[in-house]
Amino acid sequence: MNLYTINAGYFKLDGGAMFGVVPKSIWHKINPADENNMCSWALRCLLIEDGNRLILVDNGMGDKQDAKFFGHYYLHGDDSLDKSLGAHGFNRNDITDVILTHLHFDHCGGSIKREGDKLVPAFSNATFWSSQRHWKWATEPNDREKASFLKENILPIQESGRLKFIETHRNDFPNQVKIRHAFGHTEDMMLPSVQYKGRNIVFMADLLPSIGHIPLPYVMAYDMFPLQTLNEKKDFLTEALQDDFVLFFEHDPQVECCTLQMTEKGIKGKEIFKLSEL
Repeated sequence: MNLYTINAGYFKLDGGAMFGVVPKSIWHKINPADENNMCSWALRCLLIEDGNRLILVDNGMGDKQDAKFFGHYYLHGDDSLDKSLGAHGFNRNDITDVILTHLHFDHCGGSIKREGDKLVPAFSNATFWSSQRHWKWATEPNDREKASFLKENILPIQESGRLKFIETHRNDFPNQVKIRHAFGHTEDMMLPSVQYKGRNIVFMADLLPSIGHIPLPYVMAYDMFPLQTLNEKKDFLTEALQDDFVLFFEHDPQVECCTLQMTEKGIKGKEIFKLSEL
């Protein structure tokens, strides 16, 4: 098995929304904001090469939205999904499976592209994997969350006939990828993990979007059920510390991976490194 970091660019979100009840006087030291209170965040995906399968975990925002949409989220930087795949000797047509941790636009927007007036899968040979519970949640969205679930990112996947579901209490994904499930950020978010070079690598998605979100009270205002997120974080961090997991961050603008340590102030990040340095 080989693992590769795939950088799909950077975007901006409101710092207060990203850190919830934590005051700006504290969080701005972790991720400084611009004059509009916006912080830069990564769109970092994971590519898993396992035998004859090439598995992509999440795929960023894509590029099919209009200028007004990108004016809200400030997609920036030199990285792109295609450029990053190419740097490792791959292209979109090589992808056999796409695991979507959840269906918020910044995680699944790259799934679909425009061809003329049609919306078609951006990975022509891939099967797309979601959770059935989350799929229902995303296609029948609540008023608070529906702005993050864009129909043009989601429905064409099912219409293509290439959608499959991973059951919540089973690990139905083939090969060596294991799936954890979390429910605080959104209904049934999936966190893939793999054994790699003797380490357990866990793709954190939006349970821990960055290393700055490790402290328990640092819960995003975007989370549907913040107290559940807090409890899920507590349980996960305890297990991750005990078993020496490697945390792979999707949104941290600087840190790809870290391990954990116990300190007088609770569990904190320990070693910081890139996936390629393992």
